[in-house]
Amino acid sequence: MDLDVFVSVHRAEWDRLDALLRRRRRLTGAEADELVALYQRTATHLSLIQSSAPDPQLTGRLSQLVARARSAVAGTRRASWRDVTRFLGQGFPAAVYRARHWWVPTALASTAVAVLLGWWIGTHPEVQSSIAAPSQLRELTRPGGEYETYYSSHPAASFAAQVWTNNAQAAAMCLVLGVFLGLPVLWILFQNMLNLGVGFGLMSSAGRLDTFLGLVLPHGLLELTAVFVAAGTGLRLGWTLIDPGPRTRRAALAEEGRAAVGMAIGLALVLFVSGAIEGFVTPSGLPTWARIAIGVAAELAFLAYVYVLGGRAARAGETGDLEAVDRSASVPTAA
Repeated sequence: MDLDVFVSVHRAEWDRLDALLRRRRRLTGAEADELVALYQRTATHLSLIQSSAPDPQLTGRLSQLVARARSAVAGTRRASWRDVTRFLGQGFPAAVYRARHWWVPTALASTAVAVLLGWWIGTHPEVQSSIAAPSQLRELTRPGGEYETYYSSHPAASFAAQVWTNNAQAAAMCLVLGVFLGLPVLWILFQNMLNLGVGFGLMSSAGRLDTFLGLVLPHGLLELTAVFVAAGTGLRLGWTLIDPGPRTRRAALAEEGRAAVGMAIGLALVLFVSGAIEGFVTPSGLPTWARIAIGVAAELAFLAYVYVLGGRAARAGETGDLEAVDRSASVPTAA
């Protein structure tokens, strides 16, 4: 496509659309119909230029023009409680459900890595000595040591808030950094599994694995599931960059990226629950079985939420993306 000829042919239409958008008085019926027609044609022009002869300056101008026209044609829509209900009841669980083929294998592989690291550390004294001095290790693992007092070292509310903030940041990083082919996500996952494996190995070598599990499982089941969901979604986002499927790479990244942003919000709520359990339940005086039962109940509730509500919404066509009215219009172009 000859870009100069294309611009000269259609410049008058773009200028006319810009003039209509700048009108301060109410448009007549004929002018409103003209604005809609010009908006549709300009959106097509933008799509053609992006696919055939991308020019940054022209693309930027037409993108702004199309966005302004779309706002004038469709109007602005304010978020409502209906949007919140739809997001929590359909969008978020459907997005997690659709990503299950990524986060479930991620969870299984990561758990296996943590267990192997814990076994390696727990059965090799030389590895333990490279982590810390024997006296420090005894202080960490003894009854009433640092592993146990960690969960009650701060007031429950502030500790829960700190845990929630840290975990939400880790989940958001997994989602955002997935676009870099997923490599940063693998590193974040490994760091988390290494920390878990170190605690597992040191406490098991001290004969206190039951205490360790009693401290980790109440909040760790839901917390790690949220991290695995974020990591799996981040890896899927990275793979979309490599293989967008039948969609264009731009459209695929836009769709999966919007779903990932929604996922970050939903996972922040899930991690809020796990942070509350870690702050108030884990260090509580409840029997170990009761604390673990609370953690298992929270985990099962989340899985039921994803597989029942999310599965139903996904089968009905929900993807976790924005509603069609809130998405940028896409115009098909010839190959």
